[in-house]
Amino acid sequence: MKLIIAEKPDQGTKLAAPFPHQKKTGYIEISPCTLFPQGAFLTWAVGHLCELVPPEQYDPKWKKWSIQTLPILPETFKHQVVKSKWKQFNIIKEFLKRRELSEVIIASDAGREGEAIVRIILSLCKNDKPTKRLWISSLTQNAVSKGFQGLLDEQDTRNLYYEALSRSCADWVVGMNASRAYTLLLQQHGISDVFSTGRVQTPTLALIVKREEEINNFKAEAFWEVVATFQQEEMTFQGKWHKDGETRIKDKEMAERIVHFCRGKEAEIASIEKERKSFQPPYLFNLSSLQATANKLFKYSPQQTLDIAQKLYLKGIISYPRSDSNFITKEEGKMLPDILQKISAIKGYESFFPLPVPSIEKNKRYVNEKKVKDHYAIIPTEQVKDPAKLSNEEEKIYDLIIKRLIAAHYENAIFDYTTVHSLVDKRATFISKGKETIQEGWRKVIYEKKGEGNEEQDLPALQEGMKLTIPKVELKEGKTQAPKRFTEGELITLMKSAGKYIEDGELVKILNKTEGLGTEATRAGIIGVLKDRKYIYVQKNRVFATEKGKLLIKALGNSILASPEMTAKWEQRLSEIGEGKASPAIFMEQVKKLSAKLIKDAVTASEMWNFEGIDVDSVKLASPRRKGQKKSQVSVGNCKKCDGKLIDKGSFYGCSNYRQSKCDFTISKKILGKTIPVANIKKLLKDGDSGLMQGFQKNDRTFDASIVWNNDSGKIELKWTN
Repeated sequence: MKLIIAEKPDQGTKLAAPFPHQKKTGYIEISPCTLFPQGAFLTWAVGHLCELVPPEQYDPKWKKWSIQTLPILPETFKHQVVKSKWKQFNIIKEFLKRRELSEVIIASDAGREGEAIVRIILSLCKNDKPTKRLWISSLTQNAVSKGFQGLLDEQDTRNLYYEALSRSCADWVVGMNASRAYTLLLQQHGISDVFSTGRVQTPTLALIVKREEEINNFKAEAFWEVVATFQQEEMTFQGKWHKDGETRIKDKEMAERIVHFCRGKEAEIASIEKERKSFQPPYLFNLSSLQATANKLFKYSPQQTLDIAQKLYLKGIISYPRSDSNFITKEEGKMLPDILQKISAIKGYESFFPLPVPSIEKNKRYVNEKKVKDHYAIIPTEQVKDPAKLSNEEEKIYDLIIKRLIAAHYENAIFDYTTVHSLVDKRATFISKGKETIQEGWRKVIYEKKGEGNEEQDLPALQEGMKLTIPKVELKEGKTQAPKRFTEGELITLMKSAGKYIEDGELVKILNKTEGLGTEATRAGIIGVLKDRKYIYVQKNRVFATEKGKLLIKALGNSILASPEMTAKWEQRLSEIGEGKASPAIFMEQVKKLSAKLIKDAVTASEMWNFEGIDVDSVKLASPRRKGQKKSQVSVGNCKKCDGKLIDKGSFYGCSNYRQSKCDFTISKKILGKTIPVANIKKLLKDGDSGLMQGFQKNDRTFDASIVWNNDSGKIELKWTN
């Protein structure tokens, strides 16, 4: 008799589907069949059944938070069963006690976390039965049957368990010590909030805060551009004045002189340059690229995309979603014709068939076994389903995955880029840019919108030496724009590239052996943690740092805990542990030494902390209440409408007389993406004017403004500078 342990109940149901079986409470009984002559029991974890024990279980002195008792460095790490999951743990434990049990099959997700979830359970149960590993990238019945026929030896994937265990223990040590240290040290500076830090979350937060600072410190500068309309008989096109390729003019008077000079003059085409560019179809999806694409197109958060993809995987219609590879093996390559044949019969895809490229089986851009580690790229399985029969969210993600596969079977998209240099009265130089589609190629399948500020136009047939008239010359004023805040999708890409922001559809070439922040499976969760801990918030798909987030990064200063490069190198070392090339024991010793250094450095740095420019009061007011603590009615000033006090209500300040007199005076803590400092709120309530503040944002434009009280209308209003 064999025991199969899956990761979750729904996964267990899929694994049992190819075999005769009966569902029981907490497990499934598989009847005797060809693959299991004596039958089998199939049970599951419920996600993480076990967790690392808290510090006080190692040593009672670690229960109380104190700088003197840091660092917390257990000799060995212990796990315990999560309280709410004892019932399922006992079901597994009882099965493992059976004498007739001959073999255990680990059948959790084929990845690091799945490996750790089941192996930790087996360790706590002191399993001594022979163990095998089911390793599949698809939950179709065919894939499941083949997987059970070709089980791996337990030792083949053991290093992945060591990697996952090293990661979780390292995160526990760094997070536990640094979180306590910075919370306690900030308390000494009068800040009573709890500050969580982490090996991956903190460098990610540092990148967001850095961009926030770049935006806040940005000073917009006015510039002018001279735009001329050129004409030759019925043909017209536009060009911009330039000098050495620079079209922006900082001196308005000079720009006006250029306009005056060009009016009524004739022009001549001095030169025409043409460059042909060929763009290959995009790579197949891995999780990061799927998350980034879905965020850009549908504004889905990375976690939302992962959740949708997981549902599609459990339906058996896409391959394993937590993949870090954009490539497939030859075996999957052989399955593609059958998959595509089924897709061609679905309404909405018929127009893409027949495919210009019949097969990509020998194309190493897609089929490359050397670049597939644990899992291949995310592709549709042979259980093709009409996307229209799925939920709206599932339809969109499934459609993206299908179209990526179809696009891989199309030719390159080819464009001619034309640059025209025109000379006005043999003196003023103008430049015009155009683009002509030579071969649509894969763009027929995947339509891409033009980016903002795209200057390409449809140019008429032009020749060098052609004489032109200038019916119109305009002076256009503009302002330099602050860097844009990251979207959640861009943040995923940023984490993958270890802080090197690269806006390039072919990231795989550059980041082939990336040393990024986190893993494909954990990045979405890290962003979620930063939201939950009130370090960031997302508004209209743009990521903002809170005052609490800024405060923590300011306190960290140059600490290596905030360094993306350091964390990226850790990920590389963890990956080497998974490959059997590095020692988990040596790695953990280094982690312990680092934790001790982090505390020492934090204590030294805290003596020089200066939080100028950060609204520390708002962090204090936002501090969470401890259990049993009454809500503090902290007043920030007198109500402008009555004799009440304005008090903190969470996301806004409201009048204390609301219940008695229904006074509706409120002030939001965030206005147009700007967190309003408490000091400015107090000034507004006292003087009727908050004073000028930077960092308001509308339509990606950042501007300065003040909040004022209008006695006539009885409302607060924004007064901004021109």
